[in-house]
Amino acid sequence: MERSREATIYDEKVKNRLKRIEGQARGILRMMEEARSCGEVVHQLSAMRAAVDRAIAYVIANYMEQCIREQVIKGEDTEQKIQEAIQLLTKSR
Repeated sequence: MERSREATIYDEKVKNRLKRIEGQARGILRMMEEARSCGEVVHQLSAMRAAVDRAIAYVIANYMEQCIREQVIKGEDTEQKIQEAIQLLTKSR
């Protein structure tokens, strides 16, 4: 993937999502340092994992949309890009 395409896939929305996840991680570490209950920590870890999953889906969706749109504009087959996106989704699990 070329740099200009990466810049548009990784927009401010996804960067802000990751900043919130970073804040969640700091909060979880603080909870651990405060010896909060295992249940509370696991609950927050689960929330953070869900946020990461949503960020991955967002990045892949933007990648698919942009790449497929480019392929259609060029009159090229989209199957390879669709398969790449499926592989990314599979790898993220």
